[in-house]
Amino acid sequence: MIKREMYMSRIRPFIGNELIKVMTGIRRSGKSVMLELIKEELTKSGIQPSQFISINFEDLSYSHLLTATALNEEIIRRAKSINGKVHLFFDEIQEVDGWEKCVNSLRVALDCDIYITGSNAKLLSGELATYLAGRYVQFVIYPFSFSEFSELYHTVSPKDTQQQCFQKYLIAGGMPYLGNLRYDEEPSRQYLTDLFNSVQLKDIVKRNKVRDVDLLERIIAYAMANVGTKFSASSLVKFLKNEKRTVAAETVMNYMKYCCDAYLFYQVKREDLRGKQILASNEKYYIADHGIREAVFGGNMRDINLILENIVFMELLRRGYTITVGKSGEKEIDFVCDKRGEKLYIQVAYLLAGDDTIKREFSAFDDVRDNFPKYVVTLDEFDMSRNGIKHRNIRDFLTAKEWN
Repeated sequence: MIKREMYMSRIRPFIGNELIKVMTGIRRSGKSVMLELIKEELTKSGIQPSQFISINFEDLSYSHLLTATALNEEIIRRAKSINGKVHLFFDEIQEVDGWEKCVNSLRVALDCDIYITGSNAKLLSGELATYLAGRYVQFVIYPFSFSEFSELYHTVSPKDTQQQCFQKYLIAGGMPYLGNLRYDEEPSRQYLTDLFNSVQLKDIVKRNKVRDVDLLERIIAYAMANVGTKFSASSLVKFLKNEKRTVAAETVMNYMKYCCDAYLFYQVKREDLRGKQILASNEKYYIADHGIREAVFGGNMRDINLILENIVFMELLRRGYTITVGKSGEKEIDFVCDKRGEKLYIQVAYLLAGDDTIKREFSAFDDVRDNFPKYVVTLDEFDMSRNGIKHRNIRDFLTAKEWN
């Protein structure tokens, strides 16, 4: 098990206290493993495993506990035989009808420490969430970063260079289970395709009662093909019209929201850096795991500039940045990042192949007058930093402990 210290360091201060620890993220991103790592930490601190109650609600043997009342009664019954604090681990809690009522009731009735996972961003929205308002902390668990991937990959292929490792990451992506398949191409592709189908069916179609599955599939294929490019619902409506499908722009945006709620895609708004305002149109979408894109859609190496951008975007999310696309006049900055007032500006390109490319990428920052760090990130091995703008090789950028 990769220890995933980036997440553990955030969760650790809350272990053992009364706040409910909620872990969300795309299916199979490692949320269940986080529960195991927390149990490990608790055991080291002297807690007995007999004080743990763990339930994975996708396991059919727990199908009789899929209502708030049934689950509440079962936990109260089992807790009676436990001495000391009870530590509750509920995996894929969204399968339980009215789960918030149950969790809130257990929090009141027992001396307990509660951890839950779920695969939907709407897990804590809506009426029922009022039961837990102010009583939980949430952590999004993402697929492996390049650093985490590299750590696991080198246990499978210890002789490969960091460069070869990155080549594999570009195709395979960061889904944790691929290490069990030794990153073999065909089994990995099959696993990622099945995972994608599961996300589409369980977390998008069933959850949102999508009737037009064919339309959903077309919208997802379009979004996958165009990760990191301006997304316009009206242009997609025109595209679908050419394919003899009539659809409203509102339906397109609803379907994309369902995909974002299932953590398959992330939406990034555009920001006018001069007027300091968020723009209402032409947002961009990035996929949670570029390995899924390769398995389902293909073409990661053909679209390598988009994939590099996607990888950098996901790394920024992991590190806790709020991200927009910066627009300054006719120029655009790939990522304007903010974390508690500390800013970072990033341009991502494949290679700085000639003077025109160098000028284009570095001049994106011409109108930005502040002193926050500005980076151009590419696959080049040589440092071409200039005019106070830092140039970094993407592998070095992704594995750096901090950026300043």
